[in-house]
Amino acid sequence: MTVIESAVEVNKPVAEVYAFLSDMNNHQQLMPENIYNWESTEDDARFTIQNMAKLAIKISNRIENQEITAIPSEKAPFDVELKWTVADNGNGTTIAKHIISADLNMMMKMLASGPLQKLADHQTEKLKEILG
Repeated sequence: MTVIESAVEVNKPVAEVYAFLSDMNNHQQLMPENIYNWESTEDDARFTIQNMAKLAIKISNRIENQEITAIPSEKAPFDVELKWTVADNGNGTTIAKHIISADLNMMMKMLASGPLQKLADHQTEKLKEILG
């Protein structure tokens, strides 16, 4: 399993960050420009990654004010889990961590781990930008 992580401190209480992340409709705002054909509901999203793949994901698990996990709802090019964890810093700020776990063979790992890390970093930065 290839695990890619990106963390950021957000100047909002944990409940607010969790509420934003637990609605898949909000995730479009976190996506880079190479994501298009976005469709979503509160629980799932489908989109196309330019020159790569179409993905459909759904939230498989929510632990209030702690964690949101999304997995493919249709056949994906490889097994992947997208997880957000949120933790209260105790001073009104929240540490949000985006963890992408992907089952990649050696070839896929060489091709995909860079773009996946960029995606995780982009999403955490956008989260900080949007929520402050």
